Amino acid sequence: MILLSSLDYTLPLQNPVIIFSLVLFIILFAPILFNKIKVPHIIGLIIAGLIVGPYGLNLLKRDSSIVLFGTVGLLYIMFLAGLEIDLAEFKKNKKRILVFGLLTFIFPLVVGTLTSYYILGYGFLSSLLLASMFSTHTLVSYPIASKYGVIRNQAVSMTVGGTMITDILALLILAGIAGMTKQDVSSAFWIQLGMSTLVFVGVVFAIFPIVIRWFFKHFDDSISQYIFVLAMVFLASFMAEAAGVEAIIGAFFSGLVLNKFVPHSSPLMNRIDFVGNALFIPFFLISVGMLVDVTVLVKGWGALKVAGIILIVALSTKYLAAWLTQKIFKLTKAEGTMIFGLSASHAAATLAIILVGYNIIIGETASGEPIRLLNEDVLNGTILLILVSCGVSSFVVEGASKKLALDEEDSNPVDDQVNEKILVSLAYPNMVTHLVDFGIMLKSKKSHTSIYGLNVIDDEKDVSQQTSNSKKVIEKAISHAVSSENSIIPITRYDSSISNGIVYTIKEHGIGDIVIGMHKQADQDTFLGAKAGNIIRRVHETIYIYKPTQPLNTFKRVVIAMPPKAETEPGFLHWLKKLMMIAKEAGIPVKFYGTTSTNDAVVKVIERNPDAIKVSFNEFGNWDDFLIFSRELKPDDLFVIVSSRKGHDSYVPQMSRLPYYLSNYFVEQSLLILYPKQLESGINMGNIEQTDSYLIETISEQIGALGKAGKYVKGLFKK
Repeated sequence: MILLSSLDYTLPLQNPVIIFSLVLFIILFAPILFNKIKVPHIIGLIIAGLIVGPYGLNLLKRDSSIVLFGTVGLLYIMFLAGLEIDLAEFKKNKKRILVFGLLTFIFPLVVGTLTSYYILGYGFLSSLLLASMFSTHTLVSYPIASKYGVIRNQAVSMTVGGTMITDILALLILAGIAGMTKQDVSSAFWIQLGMSTLVFVGVVFAIFPIVIRWFFKHFDDSISQYIFVLAMVFLASFMAEAAGVEAIIGAFFSGLVLNKFVPHSSPLMNRIDFVGNALFIPFFLISVGMLVDVTVLVKGWGALKVAGIILIVALSTKYLAAWLTQKIFKLTKAEGTMIFGLSASHAAATLAIILVGYNIIIGETASGEPIRLLNEDVLNGTILLILVSCGVSSFVVEGASKKLALDEEDSNPVDDQVNEKILVSLAYPNMVTHLVDFGIMLKSKKSHTSIYGLNVIDDEKDVSQQTSNSKKVIEKAISHAVSSENSIIPITRYDSSISNGIVYTIKEHGIGDIVIGMHKQADQDTFLGAKAGNIIRRVHETIYIYKPTQPLNTFKRVVIAMPPKAETEPGFLHWLKKLMMIAKEAGIPVKFYGTTSTNDAVVKVIERNPDAIKVSFNEFGNWDDFLIFSRELKPDDLFVIVSSRKGHDSYVPQMSRLPYYLSNYFVEQSLLILYPKQLESGINMGNIEQTDSYLIETISEQIGALGKAGKYVKGLFKK
């Protein structure tokens, strides 16, 4: 009792342990309770902040700790917006983004200025500053769109890009007006702002990628990578502020830069999402709620009049801009609704503009009271706007996200993935994470099928030691997959031959894609290895033999060498879609080398794919000149060689020299040797060499099995 009495229970709470505990319980229970009544959880967190804040029960004070976590949460939202955006879609829609950004800025600015000047009776500078607040918007409801998996829709990309345009222009107006009230605005001010902004943008987009690629190449520890990502985000945010622009712009730009280095199905992305959605973003929403003062409703008609006009102008002009954008670019109604929903919420930049205007004193009354550029009625009306606009935004985005998710599901049936079963051969412990990552990248995002992780134990060798090693390899693979919210079906198989074990597992489970690591002792005589060679001859599904020299997320380009008639093989469409999916996921361009007819076939496939990324083509048909790739390739390229089994249309005799070329001239290059799906009828009696090889292998395996049986019988007689 003595200990309990020593605690301070005065309000607002001062004990940091109690404060943090209360916030965590709000983050836990607010979404649960509001989801029960079909209200978006974002509204629940904002209302919870209102209740416990200084204008509610006064349990918590909006002190420096709340402001700190709230600022981190806001920057985290903008960082995620840049990180999760589809860069190909973003670049493709840059004209649309510019048009929407200008519309959603100009309409509120013009209408807001006229309304404030003629109806509310404010001066020109006050009216212009108030109207610039209408023009901005904060992506408060972005996590809702992310939850429904529609963040790559063009409507979301356009709104995210438009956010940057509106915030930059509004903050420029803020800087100009603030300077004019201090009478220090000159051409030198604008030149300095422009130069510092250019330096900031140059550093983020030119120097950051070099540093990030170097770090990811040399450090694979998950905790170090996450801390590094956060450090780069907040460094960019600080640099933005130092340059004279808002920190949220730096956070967004850092997300765009990191977009290429953080695959969307990677463990690192899972950690970034988890920490942000579990802690930082809820803190920001609670801090927004703590700003809301509901007593403005009873402070006289002046505050109510200003609040009503602010709400009508802010929401109606944003709706008009979204509607016009929908009509101009012939978007669907759901996409137009999504644009309005995301751009309707006002919070961060809005509050920053209003607080700056409120703190600018332009004179004094006769009684000595300060005359502010934006008075208390505007401040209270803006606080009410934050609550109402966030509520409207949340409900609208929730409905639009459901509709877009259903439309996307209807337009992208899963039947184009004929066989989604993927098997990763886990033979080499030091390659487990690389192979698992590659297997995850191969999996369609619409598929819920698990990846098979296979480790074969040769039961003619030391089984106990192999079993122990196998257990470690399998556990490592499972742990790595789980960290990215994927799962692996572990298979440990005992067989007299490792290649036999892999082949029979493929056949038993109906595997469609097989990922094999290239063995480390590769030379020109045994480049692929006897085991891989045996699997290639006996399995006619798609096989990927992968040799990574650096992480998958650090490649700058994919270079694909295709043999003549590659388009005639049954697996052509399958491997092409898989490679394009990997390149899109990693956000890197693809360069194809092939004959005219093969390149044309690739172009036709890509034209039918609306999510195509940047591609280029080169003529290449003479495989005697294969060494030209040693000059064309760069260290950060992934070199993909589309090979073929003997006796099939796309096989060329020069492929027999690939082991010599690759083991002598491409030692430091990351390689992916791809064998497409081919018909088993390709092995026929006309192909004597391959048939004989197949028979010899089969006979040798049977002899091995008989030898094992003989040893067993002999052991029985000894006993």
